[in-house]
Amino acid sequence: MKAGRAAAVPTNDKPSQHPHLSRLASDDLHISSFKNMMTQFDEAARRLNIDPRYVDLIKLPRRSVTVQLPVQMDNGTFKMFTGYRVQHSIMRGPAKGGIRYHPNVSLDEVQALAAWMTWKCAVVGIPFGGAKGGIVCDPEKMSRGELERLTRRYTADLMDEIGPEKDVPAPDVNTDAQTMAWIMDTYSMHVRHTVTSVVTGKPVELGGSCGRREATGRGVLFCVQEAAKHLKLPLRGARVAVQGFGNVGSVAADLLAKEGARIIAVTDMHGGAYNPDGLDMPKLLDYVKKSASKSVAKFPGSQSISNEELLKLGCDVLIPAALENQITEENAQLLRCKILAEGANGPTTPEADSILDKKGVFIVPDILCNAGGVTVSYFEWVQDRMGLFWEEEEVNGRLERIMRRSFADVLKISVEHKVNMRIAAFMLSIKRVWDAMVMRGIYA
Repeated sequence: MKAGRAAAVPTNDKPSQHPHLSRLASDDLHISSFKNMMTQFDEAARRLNIDPRYVDLIKLPRRSVTVQLPVQMDNGTFKMFTGYRVQHSIMRGPAKGGIRYHPNVSLDEVQALAAWMTWKCAVVGIPFGGAKGGIVCDPEKMSRGELERLTRRYTADLMDEIGPEKDVPAPDVNTDAQTMAWIMDTYSMHVRHTVTSVVTGKPVELGGSCGRREATGRGVLFCVQEAAKHLKLPLRGARVAVQGFGNVGSVAADLLAKEGARIIAVTDMHGGAYNPDGLDMPKLLDYVKKSASKSVAKFPGSQSISNEELLKLGCDVLIPAALENQITEENAQLLRCKILAEGANGPTTPEADSILDKKGVFIVPDILCNAGGVTVSYFEWVQDRMGLFWEEEEVNGRLERIMRRSFADVLKISVEHKVNMRIAAFMLSIKRVWDAMVMRGIYA
């Protein structure tokens, strides 16, 4: 879609005083992501009539590890960093989950993300449990050498926790294929042989899978397509707004534009770009690639827009693809989208869920919508273990089948039980974990 002239942001949207993505919209650091996750869990578990004596066995994390990491900085001084790794469940297979580097990482956040990974893997039917990791740091203020030393020290301190049969990390916020290569190399040096399957999201040259980088955004595309089909909403010409233009948001926006959707607004931690006629995605992606800040801010032919303004735009599809707790009780009533496709983990609080339900917004929940990444991570783990790799076309085809089937499974429960898609997704995933526990028995 060609970009037209720059247009003003609708006047009923008040400008933001804080354009950064770290805690956009609500800026609520006090919101407990883990409490939100447990609220979502409790509602679904109640509808499944699970014996309350056993609920905590699948609800609470099985292991939480905190490490203090001394790292030598470029100026010769040493600095201590706090790192976490939480394994929520190994009931259906090895724990699986990303590692994020961010100043606001906390144990509460990592525990919630680990639990969401358990439900995410279960809802798409792949044989993993859930885990998550994080380090409290600001990557933008660290050199490549400092990040490498931090990553290797973190890996060394978790040698007893991670492994191809135990817990398989992957990239997340502010980590990437290079980070995974450092983890794989450090782990391999400690065990004295190369173990490519210890992480996923690696460079293809080191055992990574074709299609992995685009997988989460591609999964969002499939879910939006299915949601639009269910609502009888033509996707061609549909107005799409994307909060967060990192790997997930940028890929989802690009793929949706190629399907004929009109990407009217995108934002990142430095600002945003808005054009009601549609942003020219090839030019925008090239602009971001060449920009010193790697940001969409000040994209030619667009009007500046904040994250808060983007959430309130009139649009057909809104994709929050940043961090958790962005759509809250305070701003949910202001949303004007038909479909909310959660590319991020936990972007919507339970209180906001209730408001959006009453407004008739169709939510594709995070544990379904952004499960494309972990699905192709599973493919990568399988390929590494058997030493045989698939072409990208095969990877994408397998991903599409799983995502569309999983959407249909969740929608069926939603219709049959007269619940929203989030509760339906939790019901499906909790039952699968519960069934695995019942079959295995309880070792106590």
